[in-house]
Amino acid sequence: MYLFIIALLMNVFTYAYFSKQAQFDVKRLENRVKNQSDSVTVLYNQWVDAGHFSLLQNQNAQDYLNVDPVALSEKISAELIDLNSREDGNPVIPYEQINQRKFIINKVKVINHRWIIADFTDGNQWGELLLKYFIEDDGSITYERLESQLYPKQR
Repeated sequence: MYLFIIALLMNVFTYAYFSKQAQFDVKRLENRVKNQSDSVTVLYNQWVDAGHFSLLQNQNAQDYLNVDPVALSEKISAELIDLNSREDGNPVIPYEQINQRKFIINKVKVINHRWIIADFTDGNQWGELLLKYFIEDDGSITYERLESQLYPKQR
C-alpha cells in the first residue's frame, strides 16, 4: 500500500514538474520571438530613417525631376566614378595629389533632385563632397561643387 502511494505521489510530482517545464519553455520561446521581432522592427525603422535623404525615397524630388530615379542615380554614380580614371584624379575633388596619389571617389549618394554627397580618398586620406547637379536639356549632367571636407590624417 505504501509503495502504491509513493508511486502515485512520484507520478503527480513528475507530471507537475514536466508540465511546468513545458510552460516555461513555451514562455521562453515566446519572449525570444518577441525580442527578435522587436529587433527586426528597430532595424527596419533605422533603414527607413537612413533612406529618408535619398532620391529613391523622396517622392517630391522624383515628381520634380520626372525621370526614373534608379536610372538617374546609377547614371550619376557611374559618371562620377568614371571621372576617377583621369590621370590627375577626379576633377570634382578640389585637392591636389599628395605623394603621387590621386584622389578618387569611392561612394556616391544622390540625396534629392539637386544634391549629391560623395566620399573620396587617396588611400591615405579621406574626405567628403557636397555637389549640386543639373540635368541639361540634352540629358547630360553638370556638377557644381558646393563644399568639401578633407579629414586630418589619422596616425
